[in-house]
Amino acid sequence: MLIGAIEIKLNLGELNAGGIAMEIKTAKNEPYPVEVIKDQTYYWCTCGLSESQPFCDGSHQRTEMMPLEFVATENMTVYFCGCKQSANAPLCDGTHFSL
Repeated sequence: MLIGAIEIKLNLGELNAGGIAMEIKTAKNEPYPVEVIKDQTYYWCTCGLSESQPFCDGSHQRTEMMPLEFVATENMTVYFCGCKQSANAPLCDGTHFSL
């Protein structure tokens, strides 16, 4: 787009709905151990902005990201990813060791 003598280039793949570049924020460089309850649904924060880590508090609404649903299949301790880089999201796969 040309405005006067200034050329503006937009890369829409890097913009969120508010027009601000958004990268996933690492909330914590280790997993969050959580005692989950069978058949309960949990919403894991994908953006890293939530104040209620590892769970969503709606902070993603200023981004294009959405929380990831996790349904517990049994009562147990689950290790939710804190770095937000896991290939096994929402669970930790040890990726934080290489960051």
